[in-house]
Amino acid sequence: MSKRKGLGALRGGIAAIMVLILCLFVTTAAIRYSVAAVRDNTFKTGSIKIDLNGGSPVISEHEFLFEPGMTVQKDFYIKNESTCDVYYRLYFEHVSGGLADVLRITVMDGEKQIYNGTAKSLNREAIPAADDYLKIGERRNLTVLFYYPKEAGNDTGDSSLSFVLSAEAVQMLNNPGMIFR
Repeated sequence: MSKRKGLGALRGGIAAIMVLILCLFVTTAAIRYSVAAVRDNTFKTGSIKIDLNGGSPVISEHEFLFEPGMTVQKDFYIKNESTCDVYYRLYFEHVSGGLADVLRITVMDGEKQIYNGTAKSLNREAIPAADDYLKIGERRNLTVLFYYPKEAGNDTGDSSLSFVLSAEAVQMLNNPGMIFR
């Protein structure tokens, strides 16, 4: 009987090993097929580039001698040279001079006003994106109006204004909040 018991135990052990090997195979196969695989992923990078008036100033130094009640209108453009559609904003930086808080500046896109304020108030931190966007290759012709309020009088007569008109853009794709970083 002990020979039979020994043989039965051996068969039971072999059967248990076979079941364990089968379980290992099934588990390995299940893990392998449960992992998602996506072939041929393609990632594309782009570039953002804005042409603001060909790099030329919108208004030149000594071009006008401002006096109370005077309005100067200057045309310029912004063009999207990026590889994607972009949100954009225009703002003034490096603003200096006594007229920084006096001249009223309005930026127009046709009949639509984009920005309005003084050179000092239309800074990068205060200006949001324009209400619309620029498509790839799109050029937008804009107008800027400089108005010297009559009520400013002659108290600011010997004042000046110096600034840099700047443009900034961010991609539209995956940026519904128009976030500029």
